Amino acid sequence: MSNARRRQPLRPLSRLALAAAEGTPPQTRPARIVHVGLGAFHRAHQAWFTDRALDGADWGIAAFTGRSPQAALELAPQDGLFTLIERAAEGDRASVIASIVEAVDGADVARFLSLLSLSSTAIVTLTITEAGYRLDPGGQPNTGDRLLATDLRWIAAAASHEDLLEGSASAPRTALGRLLAGLEARRRADGGPVAIVPCDNMPSNGALLASGLRAMAAYAGGELVEWIDHNVSFVSTSVDRITPKTTAADLAKAAALTGWQDRAPVVTEPFADWILSGDFPAGRPAWESAGARFVSDIEPFERRKLWLLNGAHSLLAYAGLERGYATVAEALADRSCLEWVNEYWDEAARHLPTDQLDIAGYRAALLDRFANPRIAYKLEQIATDGVNKLRVRIAPVVLAERGEGGDAAASVRVLAAWVSLILRGADLADSESAAIAAARDNRSAVAVNELVALVEPRLVDDASVMSAIRQLVAESSRR
Repeated sequence: MSNARRRQPLRPLSRLALAAAEGTPPQTRPARIVHVGLGAFHRAHQAWFTDRALDGADWGIAAFTGRSPQAALELAPQDGLFTLIERAAEGDRASVIASIVEAVDGADVARFLSLLSLSSTAIVTLTITEAGYRLDPGGQPNTGDRLLATDLRWIAAAASHEDLLEGSASAPRTALGRLLAGLEARRRADGGPVAIVPCDNMPSNGALLASGLRAMAAYAGGELVEWIDHNVSFVSTSVDRITPKTTAADLAKAAALTGWQDRAPVVTEPFADWILSGDFPAGRPAWESAGARFVSDIEPFERRKLWLLNGAHSLLAYAGLERGYATVAEALADRSCLEWVNEYWDEAARHLPTDQLDIAGYRAALLDRFANPRIAYKLEQIATDGVNKLRVRIAPVVLAERGEGGDAAASVRVLAAWVSLILRGADLADSESAAIAAARDNRSAVAVNELVALVEPRLVDDASVMSAIRQLVAESSRR
């Protein structure tokens, strides 16, 4: 882009302005996908794949925020448009993504129910955190969760009213509470079948969400359980694209690259992977034309991504923070951290099938991605909510290795690094913060047991594992 263009005044980003600049009529995409959890990852992943699909112009996304309305406040004035910066080691490339046609505050439950009621809505996608599901590891709703319990009572009461939004001031506040209310609205409107597509780091996420929603529907009562069984498809996915938080410098970079004034650009790596397994009874975009893959058995791909990418991220986060590093690239440059990552990968790979997965190629690509110094993926961001993350990323590797007689030394090191940070008083914004605080207040030996039990109770009964964790924690405390 020429310096002359960069010196021109920035133009506010909108569909009319973009169409005028490109000399084309403004595009109107029908909102056939409803998304829950409007954030940077959704925009770098599902919105990007939809925008690049050959039939993307036929599929618009109405995206609802989660806990904060900020993304909607930023994107709504831009008609949902945003700049995506793909940040490679050698430079940046920017494009304007047009697949989001509505950016809505998640608290606008009336709009959410209205869209779910329409037969033209074919898909609901979700990007919420592990803790945001408010489900136990077996996929059952945590009825001890105050907000979820309140939502279930609201849905049960609403089931007896013609107006689903009667008493809307107390409408559901949890992601799954809102989704369940949306399905009830669709049932009443005879909106037809729909596919629900969770896009997160939970294993078997489609089956887990199906179990949770069905159990919640049973708590709420009414005819919804049977309707879900006959009309809702749950698609399991594996999602992969490193997307750090946007900075002020990124806003300036987006403006310099495009000439548009964008309040909500997203920075991500060039790599993107999306693997899906399940049915789409009301249709879907041709995501495969943008690089997505559809498979009959997603479990091997899920485990490869969770154990190798996410597991290594957790290792680097806890070990790196302990050593004073701030980003993944900084931690990986530490020779000890790199050695630990490779040892952990060796351990995890022993329990992955070799067919289709190209483990060696995947590991090599991960090293290149992690080492990209221009993707400032913060260790503090990765380190949050360790209990839920370690439960699905690390504990399965420990159990698999111990089940075959190994010492699980490499994966145990990750658990020990997390315990060490907790005992040093690190605040890692965990959903189990009360239990963690209680454990930290106990004697050291008891605290280690209680912390490990939060991640995987079976490990506490393994004397060899617990001895190794205590030894590593003690060594860390002496440094």
